[in-house]
Amino acid sequence: MPRTLGPSRVIARFAVRLALLIGFAAFGSVGFSRSLAVLLWMSVILCALAGVIRREPAFKAALNHWDEAVAFGALFALAHIANELA
Repeated sequence: MPRTLGPSRVIARFAVRLALLIGFAAFGSVGFSRSLAVLLWMSVILCALAGVIRREPAFKAALNHWDEAVAFGALFALAHIANELA
């Protein structure tokens, strides 16, 4: 049984996590954008921890938790910039 998931399953997992984060940020008491930024930062840390615990290689052809951490990090950077401009 392979340890890696298919790319479509990893992308679906990322989309579901992002939808949940957006849903939780909508009910944040400090505002949507600040809540989303904090939740995205937490997701970066949790995905990196999952990559370390599962011993996934960082630069592999298959998508894994490290790639999700990078994607959440990019979204965090965008949210942080948007918060600073507002």
